Amino acid sequence: MTRMSQVPVVEFEGVQRHFGEPELVLDDIGLRIDRGEVVGLLGQNGAGKTTMIRMVLGMLHPHRGEVRVFGSRPQDDPVAVKRRIGYVSDAQVLPSNLSARDVFAMHAELFRTWDPELCTKLKARFEISGAKKIRDMSKGEARRVAVACAIAHRPELLLLDEPSSGFDPAARREFLEVALEHLSETGSTILFSSHQLDDVERLASRVVFLKGSRLALDEPLESLQESLTLLVGTGEPGGVDELRKSAKCITARTAGSELRALFRASESESLHEAAAASPATSLSPRQPRLEDVFIELAESRVQPREMQ
Repeated sequence: MTRMSQVPVVEFEGVQRHFGEPELVLDDIGLRIDRGEVVGLLGQNGAGKTTMIRMVLGMLHPHRGEVRVFGSRPQDDPVAVKRRIGYVSDAQVLPSNLSARDVFAMHAELFRTWDPELCTKLKARFEISGAKKIRDMSKGEARRVAVACAIAHRPELLLLDEPSSGFDPAARREFLEVALEHLSETGSTILFSSHQLDDVERLASRVVFLKGSRLALDEPLESLQESLTLLVGTGEPGGVDELRKSAKCITARTAGSELRALFRASESESLHEAAAASPATSLSPRQPRLEDVFIELAESRVQPREMQ
């Protein structure tokens, strides 16, 4: 069966969403996520990551375009859709008067696919005290309960919005191990946002970057470093504008006295393109890490080329 013949787990088609006029949070978003993909959703605060995740859940609706989950609009049968989804959010609030044991029991009633044995394993791994009430837990402890609830019913789609916020480094590592094991065992699809780029590099198979309400980048993580080159050096004040004229230049900017340009090309081709576009610049190539790509896209004062 080919990729295009499969029903995508998540699909955004020409989606637009605004909060008040004329502020656009999302504009003309087109995105397809297939079964088994792990997609890291990146962007600065306010870029629209949480809005996209809430639209997948059916908590928000598009003002234009379509969002489909498992082939249907989430608002058409919200209960059926949510039973197939696990969700953890930085802003998620569990019932404060309940104990962890009560929270697990509540989720077991809500989800027909609840796995008691898996829940027991997760409680042990996260060192969750079943008798302790949510209101008496630290943020990290409560987040571990939320993660266990999201995974213990073996969801087909796992939505994680800054899931490791509040975790110390050891707890973050444990969370990643659990997420990877869940992925390996079930083949579930994962869509997650995180500012922890090391986590994204470890977990994601694909990276989507939001900027200025639109998609700036949608790239398999494995090929990201191979397809992009970062040029760093010095040049005349107008060098940035000249570099941007190159068809292969994604974005270019100045950082203090330094000139930085991100190209979709090999090192040799990027240097050739830069020399042709701006002969007065003196640039050296670097293979960018995900953090470099994030910074260049985030700090650019103009829309990256893919978005124009």
